[in-house]
Amino acid sequence: MAILEWSEALSVGFEEIDRDHRKLIDMLNDLDDAVASDRATDVVDRILDDLISYTAWHFRHEERLMQSYGDPAFFDHKTEHEKLVDTALALQTRFRDGEQRIPESLLAFLKDWLSGHILGTDKKTGRFLAENAS
Repeated sequence: MAILEWSEALSVGFEEIDRDHRKLIDMLNDLDDAVASDRATDVVDRILDDLISYTAWHFRHEERLMQSYGDPAFFDHKTEHEKLVDTALALQTRFRDGEQRIPESLLAFLKDWLSGHILGTDKKTGRFLAENAS
């Protein structure tokens, strides 16, 4: 069972961002599978690293789109992104330093943050981009 499943309810109405979100959800589910099946620490670490790297790339992508269309919510949105990346990196560091329970807390954090961010902030951004990209 996936920790988070893509549904149309998560669509922000802007395909570029939706495509990124689907990939993030797939990666989160891969991490959840790795943790649940008790895979080796290096495998979990690699998947976690890939997820954090892709998340940072996605945020830069989303922010470029917001800037190019003049989204007035850009700076607040960027601040949310920075906080997530900082928190995820801190949890990753703790995991690498030997706290083996971190992936489960990180999974819960990422799931809640990702779904909440998509349903809140990103929905507004998607509407703005869809209205202004036409």
